[in-house]
Amino acid sequence: MSAESASDIPKGQVDLLDFIDWSGVECLNQSSSHSLPNALKQGYREDAGLNLESDADEQLLIYIPFNQVVKLHSFAIKGPEEEGPKTVKFFSNKEHMCFSNVNDFPPSDIAELTEENLKGKPVVLKYVKFQNVRSLTIFIEDNQSGSELTKVQKIALYGSTVETTDMKGLKKIEDH
Repeated sequence: MSAESASDIPKGQVDLLDFIDWSGVECLNQSSSHSLPNALKQGYREDAGLNLESDADEQLLIYIPFNQVVKLHSFAIKGPEEEGPKTVKFFSNKEHMCFSNVNDFPPSDIAELTEENLKGKPVVLKYVKFQNVRSLTIFIEDNQSGSELTKVQKIALYGSTVETTDMKGLKKIEDH
């Protein structure tokens, strides 16, 4: 489990950090010296001195696959008051997205982050749109000040795993 304080995690939900398939995680337009693990990985994301930063402009496109199907309830994104994300779009189970096609798909949900959100207050998503999530694409469209640099100190995803039946564990019932 992650080192979150219990008050940060919405009641009945867990931090989905342990269910991320790290081998498939990607981030487009990240600074090579301030990359995604700084904001997403346990230990790094709790360090206020580490950030994910955009490179060429303010936009970031983050792809997070999970190692099992999850239900996504809410998220928290921490960032500085000026360069912190503002408009964040979420896409459930959309793979191979890039900046050239991100606006071709309707997002599963959109959030406008407030100053309170940037301090870590979780934002509840449209829960019905995130019931069988195998992967999540997060498009950070702009930041609070409209500058060319976006900084993200922490990304936390809250939800639960989907209970599935292990078909291998079932035994065939023979007719007598």
